[in-house]
Amino acid sequence: MARVITVGVVDDDRMLLDGMRSWLGRVPELRVVGVAATVGELLAALPGPPDLVLLDLLLRDGSAPADNIRRVLRSGSRVLVISTVPDRPRVIEAVRAGADGYLTKDNDLPTLVAAIRDVVAGHGAHSPELAFACAYDTSPERPRLSPRERQILLDYASGMTLKSAARRAGITVHTAKDYLDRVKAKYQQAGRPAYTKIDLAVRVREDRIEGV
Repeated sequence: MARVITVGVVDDDRMLLDGMRSWLGRVPELRVVGVAATVGELLAALPGPPDLVLLDLLLRDGSAPADNIRRVLRSGSRVLVISTVPDRPRVIEAVRAGADGYLTKDNDLPTLVAAIRDVVAGHGAHSPELAFACAYDTSPERPRLSPRERQILLDYASGMTLKSAARRAGITVHTAKDYLDRVKAKYQQAGRPAYTKIDLAVRVREDRIEGV
């Protein structure tokens, strides 16, 4: 029997909240445990954190999206941001704040359910909106990596030894180390230092870096 995923919803559109509760209620493995117009109201109403919170990006209370995301994360829930538009800068800001995914509200129920499953499983929701935003992210906080730098970073951060990453790329260990050092230097210059393999893995997740 599949584990039931508990879901909270934060949106200041009452019709959407009612519709979301009804919509998700059709899915046996999901249980909506609370809905609210603000993050504070949701957290105050629940005895404990749900597995995931569907969080509207822009709320009428004037709260900052990044602050809302971090507040939900501190409570112990994962965050899937939902919005009316795929605004690239806001998508990137949400990811930087720790959101596990970003969906526009015009997606259908199967897409939303799949995204919820992925986020709760720890994979993140790799939606077209998120992929497009990350691909065209030109903010100075996101270093520009060459294809080879990206390959070495991905392989090394995924758990490979530098020797194995070099062998897979068909280069020497010395050359692979040069690429990795360049990656670290670029993150250092961007104000997001990454000294260890764990640090690099975090940067890969934050920047949604994928293979070429």
